[in-house]
Amino acid sequence: MKYYPVFLALEGKNALVVGGGKVARRKVETLVEYGALVQIISMELTDGLKKLVEDGKIIHLGTKFEDHLMDGIFLVIAATDDHEFNHKISESARRKGLLINAVDQPADCDFIVPSIVKRGDLQIAISTSGKSPALAKKIRKELETQFGDEYESFLYLMGRLRKEILKKEYPQDENMRIFQEIVNSGILTALTKKNMDDVELILKRILPQDLSSGHFI
Repeated sequence: MKYYPVFLALEGKNALVVGGGKVARRKVETLVEYGALVQIISMELTDGLKKLVEDGKIIHLGTKFEDHLMDGIFLVIAATDDHEFNHKISESARRKGLLINAVDQPADCDFIVPSIVKRGDLQIAISTSGKSPALAKKIRKELETQFGDEYESFLYLMGRLRKEILKKEYPQDENMRIFQEIVNSGILTALTKKNMDDVELILKRILPQDLSSGHFI
């Protein structure tokens, strides 16, 4: 099966997780991190999931899965250790037109969750289309050594720069020149060394005169 790569905006959207073990905990924690409103169904919960319920970060709907509990839900994850039960959940979700992921059961999934390298707003997703999660994990570890925290700092800086540059309403060619020169400059190297003086000097060389490089440092 071929998968269409996409990043979903989950902020404020309802997500349902069925299962309360270690795998379910990892799925829940990731969903919460990305702003989803998580509800969970399970007879038992790990200590970590119990803590999230007690802290009001997720809602425990009880122990029994029923179709009506998917009303108003955007995304469903079946994360029990019962493959037949996960299949049943998948069928129910699909009848309602919901996005469904059944852990380790690609045939019961509308989407699969990639292995991710995250550095602030930089996210690199690695997928083997379900063929080898172990290989995806290996690649993720290799990429983590290539992309350090300087990329988070760089994108924070670029976010501020882009906002101010677009406000100036320069010609499109000028915007492209600025952004391309910044990306190809030595700023990433300077950020790796935490040398903000060099960052300011590079920006001063690239930015138009009516933009102060010091304003962004």
